Amino acid sequence: MPTRQAELDAAGITDPALRAAYTTCRELNSAHGRTYFLATRLLSPDRRPAIHALYGFARYADEIVDDLSDGRDAEARADALDDLGVDLVAAFDGVAVESPVITAVADTVRRYGIDRTLFAAFLTSMRMDTHVTGYPTAAHLGRYVYGSAAVIGLQVLPVLGTVVPRTEAEGPAAALGVAFQMTNFLRDVGEDLDRGRVYLPADELAAFGVDRELLLWCRRTRRTDRRVRRALAHLVATTRATYRRAAPGVAMLHPASRDCVACAFTLYSDILDEIVAADYAVVNRRVVVPNRRRAAVALPRLVRAFGARARQVAPEHH
Repeated sequence: MPTRQAELDAAGITDPALRAAYTTCRELNSAHGRTYFLATRLLSPDRRPAIHALYGFARYADEIVDDLSDGRDAEARADALDDLGVDLVAAFDGVAVESPVITAVADTVRRYGIDRTLFAAFLTSMRMDTHVTGYPTAAHLGRYVYGSAAVIGLQVLPVLGTVVPRTEAEGPAAALGVAFQMTNFLRDVGEDLDRGRVYLPADELAAFGVDRELLLWCRRTRRTDRRVRRALAHLVATTRATYRRAAPGVAMLHPASRDCVACAFTLYSDILDEIVAADYAVVNRRVVVPNRRRAAVALPRLVRAFGARARQVAPEHH
C-alpha cells in the first residue's frame, strides 16, 4: 500500500475528496520542505497528514507572496491573500471551498482543535511581505516573525501532543518556529535581496557597519566584506540562543513526536554550522547540510521509530 494511503487510513480520513486534498498538501511538503518532510517520516502515520496540511497551507500562502513569475503586483498579491483569508474562514465554518489545501487545513483545525486566530496572525505577516522590504529593529522583525514562524510552532503543537499542559510547551514551540525562521533568513539572505527584502534587523547590522547597500555589493561582486561576516556571526549567535530556549520543549512532546522534532531541530541548527564553516560567505551562495549528515541524523531515528511501531503492532497478531 502506498505510504500516503497508509497515512490517511491511520488518520481515519476516509472521504475521497478529503483524501485528495491531504495528498495535495503532502506533495507540497515533499517538493518544497526538504528537511520538514524528512522529519515527518519520524512521526506516527496518523499524525503526518495534519502536519502536511499545515505545511501545505503555509507554503500555499508563501507562493502567493514570492512567486514573481505570475506578473502580479503587490496590490494584487495582497488581494489574493485577503481572498485566501476569506476562503479559510468559510472553510473553518464548514463551507465547501475549491482549494484542496484550504480544505485539508480546515479539516485539521477541526480535528485537533487548533486556535483559528493563529492563522489570522500568519496571514497578517504574509501581507507584510507585499509591501515591507526591511525591518529597522529586532522588535519590528519580531512582530513579523511571530506571525510567520512562532504561530507555526503553536499550530503544530496540538498535532504533536504533549506530556505536560499544552500551555507549558507553547513557549518552546514558538521559540523553535522562530529559530527555524531566523535560520532561513541567514541562509537565504542573498535570495531575499534579489526579491528586494532584508529580513535582518537594520540596527543590529548597522552596529557592525553594514547596510543594505553593502549587502547588495557583496551579492553583486560575490565577495564577503569583513563587516558582513561580523554582523552575521552576531546573528548566528543570537539564533543559537533561540534554539537553546526552544530545546526544553522536545522533552515536553508526546514520545511519538520527539524524534521528528529532534531531527528537525538538529538539521536546522546544522545550517548555522554550515554558515560558520563557509566563513559567513552566504550572501552570494546558499549553504546546505550535506546528505551524509542528514542521513546520519535521520536514519538511526527512522530505524528506532519503525522498530517501536513494529513492537506495538506485533501483539495484535498473536
